[in-house]
Amino acid sequence: MTLKDAARERIDRHADELIRLSERLHADPETAWEEHRAAASVPELLDRAGFEVTPKYLGLETAFLARFGSGPTRIAVCAEYDALPGLGHACGHNLIAASSIGAALGLAAVADEAGVTVEVYGTPAEEGGGGKIEMLDRGAFAGVDLAMMVHPAPVDVAEARPFAVSHSKISYKGKSAHAAAYPEAGINAADGFTVAQVAIGLLRQQLPSSARVHGVVTHAGDAPNAIPENASGRWYVRAETLAELAELEPRVMRAFEAGALATGCELTVEPESKPYAEFRADEAALAAYWTNAVELGREFAPPGTAARMNRASTDMGNVSQVVPAIHPYIGIGSLPATNHQREFAAFCVGGTAQRALLDGAVALAWTGVDRAATSTLTP
Repeated sequence: MTLKDAARERIDRHADELIRLSERLHADPETAWEEHRAAASVPELLDRAGFEVTPKYLGLETAFLARFGSGPTRIAVCAEYDALPGLGHACGHNLIAASSIGAALGLAAVADEAGVTVEVYGTPAEEGGGGKIEMLDRGAFAGVDLAMMVHPAPVDVAEARPFAVSHSKISYKGKSAHAAAYPEAGINAADGFTVAQVAIGLLRQQLPSSARVHGVVTHAGDAPNAIPENASGRWYVRAETLAELAELEPRVMRAFEAGALATGCELTVEPESKPYAEFRADEAALAAYWTNAVELGREFAPPGTAARMNRASTDMGNVSQVVPAIHPYIGIGSLPATNHQREFAAFCVGGTAQRALLDGAVALAWTGVDRAATSTLTP
């Protein structure tokens, strides 16, 4: 039996447990930094398989590290498990977590023969909270030979090409007053967003075609007869690279400043995390993943609308700037439903999702074996 056969056999043996893990997460979604039940349940299989599990890794309540083996090649697998507010697992992080656990179990089965140390990073708050960036700042991933994960999408796409992105909380503070009796005494905080969004709409005419600016107003008053004293929202700015983002973001912030100037409000801008970086794929590992996925019967989609999920921003981009990394997308046959839709969430359990879960686990495990074999040949 080859190392790859042995890894797959271990994953197949745990298939039912991996599917149940995915379904439990899907039925019990927790949002960024609140994934307490997920952080406890995701590493249970690893603990039973002999991994050394460190909960609350690096002081982060919903992060963990699980480690197995002592080989010279350190393979890291990232498990995401946060859900979207209001949409549940509409980005399929339940499948990411289960696939990563499966890949780690497969690699653990051959760790001694392959010369591998398997590391599973439970990474909270990918959906806007920058969990992996916080972990990097605290020393995670240092010295890893390859970091990887596989992300659900409508179709299979090998290479991640995400935008760099910043996440900001925007707040306007005005002054309340009776909207009919004393309107001149009020300062309308909600109008700050109205002005800002008009300015952003006009700014788009002069932005690069790849730029993205979007957000939501989360609060803009409490009663129609009271001028809103406070208004708040969350805004994202995306660009091709961190360098381009650094040039673009101040232009967008001036639109929010215009809202404050025009209305007389006070403006507060608070970053929700450090910016997410563009992705730097390890070409050798990406080629290995492609070959392994094709051997499993996966078919990669041509460029086009269905394949655009690979442009979605991720804090895995920051990991890829520090250590070799891949972040392929695996199709769950959801079209016309796409990520961040309720219909997509419904596809993240069931037949096609289960196949994607297990194929993703095997393809990642095989890619880890390939990286270990290459490492032993490198002087």
